[in-house]
Amino acid sequence: MPRKAKTTKYKMKTHKATAKRFRATGSGKLLRTKGGKSHLRRNTSERTKAQFTEMIPVEGKGYQKRVKRLAPYIEKNH
Repeated sequence: MPRKAKTTKYKMKTHKATAKRFRATGSGKLLRTKGGKSHLRRNTSERTKAQFTEMIPVEGKGYQKRVKRLAPYIEKNH
């Protein structure tokens, strides 16, 4: 009788919206995109629109903890 491969009972599900909005650097810092990039940008200056492309680090331990809870595999996959 062949032995069954050992499996875990369950996997944690990733919150997909969180996984799309955040990414982790090599050192483990969380980066986030800025809001306001999609529409109603006609009256925004070029300098401001250029600043929307930058990703900025997530400040605050509470926010970092929440993102890691919602997307537990973000360090391994991104």
